[in-house]
Amino acid sequence: MNTAVPPIVKASERLLVDIEQAVRRFDRYHRYAIGTDLRAKAMQVYDLAQRAWRDRQHQARWVAQLVWAIDELRHRLQAAKLLRATPSFCQFEHLARQISELGKQAGGWHRHLNTPKGQDAQGRQAVAQRAQKLSTRATPAGVNP
Repeated sequence: MNTAVPPIVKASERLLVDIEQAVRRFDRYHRYAIGTDLRAKAMQVYDLAQRAWRDRQHQARWVAQLVWAIDELRHRLQAAKLLRATPSFCQFEHLARQISELGKQAGGWHRHLNTPKGQDAQGRQAVAQRAQKLSTRATPAGVNP
């Protein structure tokens, strides 16, 4: 059995630790207000990444929830910036980049799970009309410059 942890789980774990350390540096008011929300959302993202990795039968559902949870975490971090809860812009930027990378990974995973596979993959997609052939061997020279 393959027990190697996927990169998205490792990234969500790193983000959880970094948010926890960042919130410790918040002022007392922000630590218990917006900091609590950031911690809870980061933990939710971590839990959903773990579930999506382990529960193969319902993986698409967990990954969809993970995408939404990452988006909510991004909004909470933006609110923390607007409230000036983060002591420095450098710290905010570091967390924002981590969330962005995590969002890219989750979005790619989500697209991968929702893309049809196999020989009939192209037939399942809604194709309105096939492109018209512009040139063949029978086309006289000079018609399609």
